[in-house]
Amino acid sequence: MKKISIVVPMYNEEEVVEACCERLINVLKSMDNYDYEIICINDGSKDKTLSMLEEIANSDSRIKVLAFSRNFGHQCAVTAGLKEVTGDVAVIIDADLQDPPELIPDMVKHWEDGYDVVYGKRKTREGESKFKLMTANMFYKMLNTLSDVDIPKDVGDFRLVDRKIVDQMNALPEHNKFLRGLWSWLGYKQYAFEYERKERFAGKTKYPLKKMLKLAGDGIIGFSTKPLKMCAALGIISIGLSFIVLLYSILAYIFNFGNLVSGWTSIMVAITFFSGVQLLSLWILSEYVGRIYDETKQRPQYIVNKTINIKNKNEAE
Repeated sequence: MKKISIVVPMYNEEEVVEACCERLINVLKSMDNYDYEIICINDGSKDKTLSMLEEIANSDSRIKVLAFSRNFGHQCAVTAGLKEVTGDVAVIIDADLQDPPELIPDMVKHWEDGYDVVYGKRKTREGESKFKLMTANMFYKMLNTLSDVDIPKDVGDFRLVDRKIVDQMNALPEHNKFLRGLWSWLGYKQYAFEYERKERFAGKTKYPLKKMLKLAGDGIIGFSTKPLKMCAALGIISIGLSFIVLLYSILAYIFNFGNLVSGWTSIMVAITFFSGVQLLSLWILSEYVGRIYDETKQRPQYIVNKTINIKNKNEAE
């Protein structure tokens, strides 16, 4: 009998833990030809999420729990869950139930038809602000413009992936992972599964603007070197503008036109412009260097403080 592994990252989700597990279990039990496991990752929650997961897991050995020592972030939580997958296929889904668990059987059918990745593509996004929709649209346009890999628009982490791809993902050593981009980078046969995304079942979003910007940075820097090339372009443009200013100043002096004040204007414009270009270039370079620094430190991506119903317990990955 084949087995489905469900990976569910959780952070301060006490309001949805029971409903999430109940709906997942009901869906998976209806799939008679499959065994299953549900891997819940408590990402340093400060509410009752962990205690509720412990209670559920103690009554059902198919519910597995990893608890981080602190909040390491959504991408790290998914990464940790993928390393504990024992099934033939894995489904990544958030706990807020915006992505309905009832869609899993249909996604599995596409996998049975030969697709290695079945990713959820949102037709609508209920309960999300116009600001979030606008910034998400801008992000994907910018990312695909800069990236050498085509990353589908309106696609989150909700997806089904074959076991061989899970193994490939687990073998990647990088720390600042942008999983949505990495799934596309890995390739294989992929299918866009369109669905209506619902409002959160309860609680508030765990992705404020700060985390969204961090995720965007990981996506752009992790999948493109074009910003570095932009530094060279800015330098060339700056040199060109400086020659124009110089030529204008010479012509104004020779033919006595314009009202230049002893070079003050041209000097100030040149100083401020070139300072801005230099600072912008340094910022772009520092983002890349910072990530190189993170990789060279070789620190674990996360620390597991506690596990339940997991045989091979690794305190750090």
